[in-house]
Amino acid sequence: MVFRKLMAAFGAGVEVDTVLTNTGVRPGEPLRGVVHFRGGNSDYKVEGIYIDLTAVVEVESGDNEYKTTYSFLRQQVAGTFQLAKGAQHQQSFEIMMPWETPISAIAGHPLHGMKLGVQTELALAGALDKGDLDPLFVSPLPVQEHVIGALDRMGFHFKKADLERGTLYGSTMPFFQEIEYYAGGQWRKYFNELELTFIAGPRQMDVILEADKRGGFLTSSHDAYNRFTVRYDDPPNSADAVLQRGLEQMARHRGWF
Repeated sequence: MVFRKLMAAFGAGVEVDTVLTNTGVRPGEPLRGVVHFRGGNSDYKVEGIYIDLTAVVEVESGDNEYKTTYSFLRQQVAGTFQLAKGAQHQQSFEIMMPWETPISAIAGHPLHGMKLGVQTELALAGALDKGDLDPLFVSPLPVQEHVIGALDRMGFHFKKADLERGTLYGSTMPFFQEIEYYAGGQWRKYFNELELTFIAGPRQMDVILEADKRGGFLTSSHDAYNRFTVRYDDPPNSADAVLQRGLEQMARHRGWF
């Protein structure tokens, strides 16, 4: 364990370390972990422990772009307790991940462009202090894996992923994920790039595709746009056929196909 000192401004010297026990959590699953505390130079009354799930989001403002950190879930995992001088204390926790939590790892590998994190907050001496940001790796749902695998089989090549500020129809998040691909295979002659977005729920998810024609990416016109729903109890290989139809519809709509 690596303890990090908190509350330096208050002279408390309290140290904390948060250890996640399931680092490959999926949306809709419980995130489990243990917060370890080590007391400072005197007895303290801890007024609460909070776990804050955060994401780095891309923000467009006029002609400028910048990144900021959004909290998408904050949960109290412990109430009031006494932390004796130099004593060690631990608090286990379990937090249900929102269904719309973005993907940040595939097959155990971090997804380039994504940064999710866990921060531990300690309420002490009438103030709140946050620990360092620990990385959070969220794996795709099985149906998301099937969609991603289908795009790979169709010849699309992963470019990058990021989070954009904004709320899409049917979403509850203040941001949405875009997984970007270079077109490949037969689709290279119709599209230059493709953006993939998931809006997941407990029984089904919406898949949003947006593509450009070679030479420039479409923005607000959504001319090359397709949105469809995939149920979690659909046959696994149905993603291939649904994606094929969606891509063909986009190409036909623009007269490319």
